[in-house]
Amino acid sequence: MRVTTASAAARAGRTNEDFVGAVRTAVVLVDGAGIPGAESICRHGVAWYARRLGGTLLDLLSSAPDRGLQAVLAEAIVRVTDEHRHTCDVADPISPSAAVAVLRLYGDRIEHLVLGDAVLVLDRADGAPLVVSDTREVVIGRSYLPALEAAAGDGEEYRRVLGELRANRNRPGGFWVAKDDPRAADEAITGSLPVSGLAGAVLLSNGASRIVDRFGLADWPGVLAVLASSGPAEIIHRVRQAEARHAVAADDATIAYCTGLADPM
Repeated sequence: MRVTTASAAARAGRTNEDFVGAVRTAVVLVDGAGIPGAESICRHGVAWYARRLGGTLLDLLSSAPDRGLQAVLAEAIVRVTDEHRHTCDVADPISPSAAVAVLRLYGDRIEHLVLGDAVLVLDRADGAPLVVSDTREVVIGRSYLPALEAAAGDGEEYRRVLGELRANRNRPGGFWVAKDDPRAADEAITGSLPVSGLAGAVLLSNGASRIVDRFGLADWPGVLAVLASSGPAEIIHRVRQAEARHAVAADDATIAYCTGLADPM
């Protein structure tokens, strides 16, 4: 498996809160989430959480290749939470969390997992791409969008509304992300396909997937074509151009493009 990655912070001088990494048979993308000014809740911050979770996932995927992906994610959540539960309020609704996408080669199959608003696309050799996404946060977030847009100039009000939205996390009827509760892993979307039927795959944070789901600059076959010809950095470049044209706030954007899925890394 060959993996090409690209990642860009939302703006210069800002810490990138995404993580992407790969081991011989697996790829992990983590999209961290948090509220600015929440340092009193967690002194480590969102970028730390994303890096720790991503690194722990890669370690477990290497050392426990036979464990199911949901079990691996649950263990990773426990380990990272244990690292800072004695110094941070890990259960607070605004403490760091993350969306997660995982791709793993297991025997003659490709396994996948998505939790939160990351996106994973499987390029099927015969037929349309299979898009794996978790839309629960997007659906719930629509009702909060007017208030968030109205409060954009008021930091305190914006944090209040965002806190209300995030109070829906990891609860029945809400949406699910990696945070402090390992049971969230049971809510991840998982599946597998024969590797022989796949030409490639791509994992995207929601800051990169907006090329399709927000700006409509391409469909998924079109994105795969650009990746094949120009690589993931070109997708992020086009997203940044669209954000500037539409005066939309940029987000961290990360892509892992996987080809030769049956070949050793």
